[in-house]
Amino acid sequence: MSLNPPDLRPDLARAALNAEARPGQPRIGMVSLGCPKALVDSERILTRLRAEGYALSPDYRGAEAVIVNTCGFLDSAKAESLAAIGEALAENGRVIVTGCLGADEALIREAHPAVMAVTGPQQYEAVLDAVHEAAPPRPDPFVDLIPATGVRLTPRHYAYLKISEGCDHKCRFCVIPTMRGPLRSRPASAVLREAEKLAEAGVKELLVISQDTSAYGKDIGYAASDWRGAARAADIASLAAALGELGVWVRLHYIYPYPHVDRLIPLMAEGLVLPYLDIPFQHSHPDVLKRMARPAASAKTLDRIAAWRRDCPELALRSTFIVGYPGETEAEFAHLLDWLKEARLDRVGCFKYENVAGARANALPDHVPDAVKEERFARFMEAAQAISAEKMAARVGTRIEVLVDEVDGEGAVARSKMDAPEIDGQVFIDKGFEGLAPGDIVTVQVEEAAEYDLWARRL
Repeated sequence: MSLNPPDLRPDLARAALNAEARPGQPRIGMVSLGCPKALVDSERILTRLRAEGYALSPDYRGAEAVIVNTCGFLDSAKAESLAAIGEALAENGRVIVTGCLGADEALIREAHPAVMAVTGPQQYEAVLDAVHEAAPPRPDPFVDLIPATGVRLTPRHYAYLKISEGCDHKCRFCVIPTMRGPLRSRPASAVLREAEKLAEAGVKELLVISQDTSAYGKDIGYAASDWRGAARAADIASLAAALGELGVWVRLHYIYPYPHVDRLIPLMAEGLVLPYLDIPFQHSHPDVLKRMARPAASAKTLDRIAAWRRDCPELALRSTFIVGYPGETEAEFAHLLDWLKEARLDRVGCFKYENVAGARANALPDHVPDAVKEERFARFMEAAQAISAEKMAARVGTRIEVLVDEVDGEGAVARSKMDAPEIDGQVFIDKGFEGLAPGDIVTVQVEEAAEYDLWARRL
């Protein structure tokens, strides 16, 4: 396992990770697992470490201690986290555990009693205290400089922008509120200052994330704060409009379809933010949603999707769904398939339900057999893939704007406005790519299509 975050190629590691340590400077390694929100937590920890005079090691052998930022949402993620801890112990021996799984210290210490310290999510000070004990800092104020944007684990041209922590929902299948606490929104001015620094540093795309982006500001009364000489309210539509002033791509993730979300659509139609909504619908049948204790029902969702597309024809909709939720009948699953075929979402992910320690859904009756989950997952993905293939084929011959992620001797890999990094499709530029560099935004003409990806030539 690499000390770079999962799915990030080694050549995209930040310069701070590869910088040579000065004589006597302690080195710390980092394994970052889980979602983009956890990645932001890792970036904050690394930024603090760099500010205190630590060098960052890209491998186990060069590190005086290794931090493992864990994921604990699903049993499979817990297993991956425990395996990563075990590997770090075997390769280095001095391991500090943090992140969501860190909320269950007993589980970690039962599997790996030799870990040096265990902290929960967002407990940055406790992580730093553990690092100080493992390897006391030896800062040099004339040498240990960090960029204004801090240490980032993403490529130079895009960055995640976390606007809040925690969640107030009580979905029965989820333990995030238990692990990360209730909603805690950042002031709008703090978010906008961070975004402004990122844009000034050359970031071309800001990916706005939180556990419930639509709820941003609710806990602080949507209080306004000053940015660029004007009061900016802490609600998602006002924040998105302000981010749109920076002249970069702004992509919104984890949007619950509350009524006030409709205010985002005109911003997308105007080009202030990308015409992209990532909405975790999870299911369509009202009885399943009720058993999930989801905060939004599906009764009028199809009508709202139609209205959104009417007002913003370029809108791309991404979502995730759960199949095999306890009690899900064949009729309820058929309802989901019919809903999907009518909604014709652009990007779709699917998970087979699994119990999560501490989740209330574990106690629900009528758990679906694994074989049925597998069969429903295959049928769902077959339907989603067919819809995606039709949508991709319809783009052949069109001109689209893309953001370049990678370039080599054979072509460039880019993304369109409907594609978030790591989770959506890609646009492969195999003609006219000479001279392109990561972060370039160019216009291409689509020449070929597959189920999820496009091939294009630069215009």
